[in-house]
Amino acid sequence: MYIIRYIESATRQIAEVARSSKIVVEKSTVPCRTAESMRTILEANSHDDIRFDILSNPEFLAEGTAINDLLYPDRVLIGGLQTPEGYKAQQALAKIYEQWVPKDKIITTNLWSSELSKLAANALLAQRISSINALSAICEATGADIDEVAYACGRDSRIGPRFLKASVGFGGSCFQKDILNLVYLSEQLNLPEVAAYWKQVVDLNEYQKKRFVSRIIKTLFNTITNKRIAVLGFAFKKDTGDTRESAAITLCKDFIQENAHVNIYDPKVSEQQIFYDLSGPEVTYDIKDLKKRVTVVQSAYEASANADAIVVATEWDEFKELDFERIYKSMNKPAFIFDGRLILDAEKLKSIGFRVHTIGRANF
Repeated sequence: MYIIRYIESATRQIAEVARSSKIVVEKSTVPCRTAESMRTILEANSHDDIRFDILSNPEFLAEGTAINDLLYPDRVLIGGLQTPEGYKAQQALAKIYEQWVPKDKIITTNLWSSELSKLAANALLAQRISSINALSAICEATGADIDEVAYACGRDSRIGPRFLKASVGFGGSCFQKDILNLVYLSEQLNLPEVAAYWKQVVDLNEYQKKRFVSRIIKTLFNTITNKRIAVLGFAFKKDTGDTRESAAITLCKDFIQENAHVNIYDPKVSEQQIFYDLSGPEVTYDIKDLKKRVTVVQSAYEASANADAIVVATEWDEFKELDFERIYKSMNKPAFIFDGRLILDAEKLKSIGFRVHTIGRANF
């Protein structure tokens, strides 16, 4: 609802200050038919002889690769009203993109298709992640290897290999928000089965996090009370300091609820941000109690010292290059590693002496 209020306020301001006809470009991910509301506001508040044309031009930029995504986009989407004026506005914006984007990658649609396409793209990507994570649970129960299953499926040209990496769960500012937006839209359109379908993508993501925590607790002899857990990574993905909806937040909160001591290391996320994320309104402990249970450290080696287990929560490249023999010597024995991102060499770690548990692989 905040984004809708913001857009309405901005739209009213445009109508107030405009002294000539304008093309208003809607860039943010918004609920379907937001452009219709904008047009109503602009037409009701505009001055004489001033025309407003509204375009939907959603961005498809991923954190960590945004500049490259902007320079070399898979596509540029421009939605407009299917009127002569709407087509003219679309072409005006298309000419700007044509300065660096090939024409065949610039797609024009109606307004509503453009708005829905951004939500749909994020929902379909999140759906793939939840699908492969659901299969990872089956792999752990049967002895199949999720990497092998994903590789075999990804070689099918109809499926492709992208977004088939099992993990402890997706995060970020877009996936969950956009799926829940689709859920809300479906409910408002009296499509309860459609709403339930998309809601299950989010539910499966939460299930994957809880399942991972349960596996950790069960492996550590059914209790982690007063045990020290080293959590490597707090951002929702590598090469960013963004923690919004990060799986690590859920993991750490569950560890704290089970009375574990948690050491957290992330190369980009600040201590202030970590404590902010862990002290949300739903928690039952105050910041003083939190700091008794959580320590934010400056290296993976510091996090692992005297730890009972290591949990890899973010796929930072530096975690692949750690001196695990050094880490093993500093940990309590038996020393456990739980790889929630499928980035570590499990066989090498086992040869050092670690007891390794990996998402999507059985431990028997």
